Amino acid sequence: MTEDPPSPGPTQRGCGVLPQLLFFLTRQISSLSLSLRLSRCEHRVRAMEMATCSFHGSSFSIPNPRSTSLSSPLPVAKQLFCFTLPSSSTAKTTTFKLRSRNPKRFSAHPPIKCSVSEATEAASIETERRSKLMRRTDIRNIAIVAHVDHGKTTLVGAMLRQSKVFRDNQFVQERIMDSNDLERERGITILSKNTSITYKDSKINIIDTPGHSDFGGEVERILNMVEGILLVVDSVEGPMPQTRFVLKKALEFGHAVVVVVNKIDRPSARPDFVINSTFELCIELNATDEQCDFQAIYASGIKGKAGLSADNLADDLAPLFEAIMRCIPGPAIDKDGALQMLFRRIAIGRLHAGVLRKGMDVKVCTSEDACRVARVSELFVYEKFSRAPAESVEAGDICAVCGINDIQIGETIACKISGTPLPAIRVEEPTVKMAFAINTSPFVGREGKYVTSRNLRDRLSRELERNLAMKVEDGETADTFIVSGRGTLHITILIENMRREGYEFMVGPPKVINKRVNDKLLEPYEIATVEVPEEHMGPVVELLGKRRGQMFDMQGVGSEGTTFLKYKIPTRGLLGLRNAILTASRGTAILNTVFDSYGPWAGDMSTWDQGSLERGQLFIGPGVEVYRGQIVGIHQRPGDLSLNVCKKKAATNIRSNKEQTVILDTPLDYSLDDCIEYIQEDELVEVTPASIRMCKNPKFSKKSNSFHFFEN
Repeated sequence: MTEDPPSPGPTQRGCGVLPQLLFFLTRQISSLSLSLRLSRCEHRVRAMEMATCSFHGSSFSIPNPRSTSLSSPLPVAKQLFCFTLPSSSTAKTTTFKLRSRNPKRFSAHPPIKCSVSEATEAASIETERRSKLMRRTDIRNIAIVAHVDHGKTTLVGAMLRQSKVFRDNQFVQERIMDSNDLERERGITILSKNTSITYKDSKINIIDTPGHSDFGGEVERILNMVEGILLVVDSVEGPMPQTRFVLKKALEFGHAVVVVVNKIDRPSARPDFVINSTFELCIELNATDEQCDFQAIYASGIKGKAGLSADNLADDLAPLFEAIMRCIPGPAIDKDGALQMLFRRIAIGRLHAGVLRKGMDVKVCTSEDACRVARVSELFVYEKFSRAPAESVEAGDICAVCGINDIQIGETIACKISGTPLPAIRVEEPTVKMAFAINTSPFVGREGKYVTSRNLRDRLSRELERNLAMKVEDGETADTFIVSGRGTLHITILIENMRREGYEFMVGPPKVINKRVNDKLLEPYEIATVEVPEEHMGPVVELLGKRRGQMFDMQGVGSEGTTFLKYKIPTRGLLGLRNAILTASRGTAILNTVFDSYGPWAGDMSTWDQGSLERGQLFIGPGVEVYRGQIVGIHQRPGDLSLNVCKKKAATNIRSNKEQTVILDTPLDYSLDDCIEYIQEDELVEVTPASIRMCKNPKFSKKSNSFHFFEN
């Protein structure tokens, strides 16, 4: 017999006889494995793992509640279902009907809903009342997060334009938020940046974040400055590796989520697939029921349009602004409490409690026992696209402070009398390290301004003040330093910045940071996603297999003949892989990676089968100065070969009528990234403001005769 379940009232929530179950069914899928959560009055027990359902009826039955499997005949559904077991379920089997969500939740202009249920919101309000907290309704603090190249910065630019930040006749360049020279040259966001707009008398603080996994530390350190995120997802690619990383961090903070399906105007857009994939990702990341009930917005950042339906976009971004105001809560503050402000890089932070005033004496704390007194000399707030001086700032807003010279990332500005520090920022550990050393080549001091080990040490120490995800340690010698980061690109950006500042130094090849746990050697693994045309898939699969990659997913996308490959691969297998994949796919493949976990050492692998010499492709052209030990080309065979590239052809006293023609091939122009990927264990990269050279490491030549030098 089947009966309708009673609706859960206030007295039934959290006490119950049987729990609420959450299940997700996708279109045209006959079975789906998920983890279902059971919650009881005083503790939560994970009682059902990998439950499988098969569908062909109108009701389903649950065996004994202690059973770990769930099977039932049910019709295929398209949305999210929520059901409640009746309190009299003591028999071996209980049957009941389903209560479905509105199937138009993500389409046809439904009313915008917050990511918080009414009961949860009421409980939250009661908790805040007890703790003397209040929410500001005139401010929203949001972070825009996404995978690289999914359109975050373009979307922010459109929001700024439509908020009248710029004059009508003002020239505005593309990617407004990417103000750094390297960001514009590479087309990526490297640093998190803050701006603000005004919408209906409310201030919206927007933080644009990087999308590349190597700069994930920039995302982690700003998440407790906001109350919600805009998760931007490409309408074709769907959730990618970095999408998973940033969403996981935001869910851990309990932030509300608004999903923006961007680039909806692409011909091969798959909005339904993107929404379903994002929901499945939330389930995998153990999101709460309220966080899974996210609002979906469909947008075209480059056109400046958004809407509640993929087929009916408004002429502007008004639906997106309305979603921010309704679904992202205002900051919870204690206006009359003791001053608390957690600082970020260059003394930018969010005020959590109290009022901060210009000229105010404050206490700077790292912990309860490590505090010092300082004075705020200047105070700024963000208005539109610039900073504006302010006399005071109230809790909930983001501001910038001057006058505290020794402030560090993660420290708290607190009330001088009764303030306490906020929890410290936690970031993921580095996975790659490189050796930095002074320049020892014969050309030392010719092109650089800062060449000593003291200059190098001071610069690396200053980098730690701004770069939370990087670590610096002393090397084996006094003039060597070990720099650890989240990836090769993370450290390469530092090298390029130092080069442009006038530093001259040498760097070694990147190495992964291994761990030893219970006498077992562990190495970092990453999830690699490769987008490649079908005709080039064979060489790419072979290349990843040689580097110990394990494929766990492959799917075709659209009618363009593109295939997505997903691999779990050791981090050391990714060193030098990007250029190799581009060569194997004739420049058509796209590689994205994100850190996954530490696992057993995968064994030896061969990543480079060619040596360094002149008989192949050259790195140098005629008239270029070289020195002993410099790498001048790529050998076509394994091993290195010594040669004299400056030797001239001997002249004779025999007259010849034949014209002597010398044909020189165009030398390879390797960038800094290419050189770092190319060098091996016994090689170095010499970095100066004017040149980038590769050479053999003299320390290795003293230990073994197998390494050869190029003589001039």
